[in-house]
Amino acid sequence: MKGFKDFVMQGNVIDLAVGVVIGSAFTALIGAFVDNLIQPIINVFGGGNVNGLAFKITNDSTLVDIGGILSAIIAFLITAAVVYFVFVLPIAHARKLDRRRRGLPEEEETAISEDIVLLTEIRDALVVQHGGTTPPQA
Repeated sequence: MKGFKDFVMQGNVIDLAVGVVIGSAFTALIGAFVDNLIQPIINVFGGGNVNGLAFKITNDSTLVDIGGILSAIIAFLITAAVVYFVFVLPIAHARKLDRRRRGLPEEEETAISEDIVLLTEIRDALVVQHGGTTPPQA
């Protein structure tokens, strides 16, 4: 039981639980915003059509809703932007400040392992050997 308690009390598990709860609430908020504000604006471009930018191919079961797709894309972009600017950037900045305050070195980018470098060289040599050109380096 102690092991389970230690696992649950780790920062990653608590962060994940908070993220799921906030994400669910945030998704509902963005969904309401898009359904009640963005979707009607998109439907205006559909003209006098009751369905906005939707159209039927043959019958009611073949309704293609372009406005719904646009609304979903807009909802995704709004959600991604808000999550990035409200959660990711401030948390990254706070971690950076915390590391500086505690006197820890700045986080460095992870170096490419020797295995990856060797495999890349082998790939490039094989490409050249078979008459191709060396692919651009990443």
